[in-house]
Amino acid sequence: MKLLWALAALLLCCWRADASTGPQVSAEPSEVSNQTSAVLTCNITDSSLPIKGSYWTHNDKVLDNSKSSSKYASYNLEKITYQQSGHYECVFETETGSKLKRAIEVKTLPHVSAYKRSEHGNENDKSVLTCVAHGYPLPTDWMWYKEEGGEQKPIVNATERYEIKSTPNKTMLTIEDLNIETDGGSYLCYGANELGQNKDAIFLRVRSRLAALWPFLGIVAEVIILVTVIFIYEKRRKPDDITDDDDSGAAPLKSNSTTNHKDKNVRQRNAN
Repeated sequence: MKLLWALAALLLCCWRADASTGPQVSAEPSEVSNQTSAVLTCNITDSSLPIKGSYWTHNDKVLDNSKSSSKYASYNLEKITYQQSGHYECVFETETGSKLKRAIEVKTLPHVSAYKRSEHGNENDKSVLTCVAHGYPLPTDWMWYKEEGGEQKPIVNATERYEIKSTPNKTMLTIEDLNIETDGGSYLCYGANELGQNKDAIFLRVRSRLAALWPFLGIVAEVIILVTVIFIYEKRRKPDDITDDDDSGAAPLKSNSTTNHKDKNVRQRNAN
């Protein structure tokens, strides 16, 4: 029994030694941090290994323009922004159907942007300000500030009327019971990862609760003014216009009376 255990241990050691000395993929650089450009390269240590081809992936999506039949793979990042950051892998396909991979991480500062750069709220209501983040790695910390008198005043979560809810890719600041005198102004959201931080601003306008009535009141005022103008016009019409209208109506009556009188005289003459 002891002999069998010793043989099994020997076979296991040989398998591990063979695995460790098998074909490996070397990458250069192993990581890209906060750079504007880079060239990613991969190479197989065993040059005798039959290779069908290679390609690169970015965040698990195959990059079509990266396919090659060489045992040496490279990918050029001419301009690195938050959109190019993420997890890259060079993949070698062997003739036996297996795949050899090596990962390279490209890291940038977080890209922080306001969901809406301008927000409106009515006094005594609540308002929600939102910022989102993109890139790799995403922020691990979020902070909110309000600009007052040229200074940035930090906003602490769960104090006064403020509530902050954050995830790696989004942060939301809720302000309860808006005050038209003190809550309006510019708010700043900061997102920070291991490389640094970025920010964006949101301007909050607080309106009176009666603000929604102003359009309706404007229409009512226009109707009142129009009716008043028509009424004044009718009251100030020239007397001559009214006299002419009366005369034009009386003239036909006078003509009819004269005609009837002549007809009566003719009948009287015929009777005589």
